[in-house]
Amino acid sequence: MTTDLTTAGVTVTWREAALATGPADRAAAEDGVRRAYRDAGLAEPEHILWFDSPAAGAVAAAALSGGPEARAALAAAGLGRAADQVLAQVGTAPAGRSVRDSVRTGPWERARRAVHEALGPAGWSGAWASSGGELWPPVNRLVLEIRRAIAETDELLRRVTLDAVLGQHDAAWLCVFAPDAGVVREILSGVAETERSALGALCQVARAAGWWWPFERVALLCERPVELHLDDLGRLHRADGPAMLFADGFALQAWHGMPVPADFGATMATLDAGRIRSESNAELRRVMLEHFGYDRYLADSGASPIHADETGVLWRIALPDDEDVIMVEVVNSTPEPDGTRRTYFLRVPPWVVRARQGVAWTFGVTEEEYRPERET
Repeated sequence: MTTDLTTAGVTVTWREAALATGPADRAAAEDGVRRAYRDAGLAEPEHILWFDSPAAGAVAAAALSGGPEARAALAAAGLGRAADQVLAQVGTAPAGRSVRDSVRTGPWERARRAVHEALGPAGWSGAWASSGGELWPPVNRLVLEIRRAIAETDELLRRVTLDAVLGQHDAAWLCVFAPDAGVVREILSGVAETERSALGALCQVARAAGWWWPFERVALLCERPVELHLDDLGRLHRADGPAMLFADGFALQAWHGMPVPADFGATMATLDAGRIRSESNAELRRVMLEHFGYDRYLADSGASPIHADETGVLWRIALPDDEDVIMVEVVNSTPEPDGTRRTYFLRVPPWVVRARQGVAWTFGVTEEEYRPERET
């Protein structure tokens, strides 16, 4: 996988860059931004302003680009003071239009065209699959969650996030197109020097900082998160605090990728059957059930079996405002080393009405086809 890069004399991977936490290398990031402007044929920004999170950066971008109506919307959302502070730093001259297309989209399109034409469709697919194709899903998931959390404040801010250059999260595509990516190094050597340099500038910012917004006169740069917690599948997850936290307090709470309230982790530590039944959010209730354990919930809620035969016992858990949970209880026919046999609860579709039908479904066959010589 062509994801190695060197920053500050240390070799890291593009995955590590994308998921990096801690203070930005502000000097390197600002130098990269100025390079990106120059390589796009633009004058360097007159002001480079720093913010502690993408949420704060989005407020600043909205204040600079949206005009009086946007500033009124920010004020209505309780963000007027933050917007005024940004405007005071920039001065009376307008920030100018967004130059994202010049500093980011144009170089990306030219590099992709060069690589695709040189490798052909099959070669391009292979190059992408071994680099960006692996990194894109988890990183894009983070980007979408950040945008979702920012949009909870105001829809205007969600639209502004679409104009951001993603800094460290651009690693998901820079890992295949960057000048230091081995798979395309020779190909990119044939691309115009200015285009190669533009990618190099984006790489430099991605290694050093988080999201940023480029305007004609002003560039807005954001710090990386101070904390990031993921589960084994690369999803945001933390039981005892924010899964992603920025220095200004902007945070994302998540349980195995699902957004949850800030106090959800504490709730999980004191769960009981009654608390699960009283949860009005069906998605949160499912998470609670998985954490609490279906077998434990069955015992604590006083549920009764609805069918039993030689294959197992079928249970139904009725949940308010949600489909019933149907579980089939089976006993492992192979004993453990100590001679005991483990009991398993397998979730099956709501239409299952007989235990054998449920067990057969778990094997991908019909009830009539399920005739095992020996169960394991």
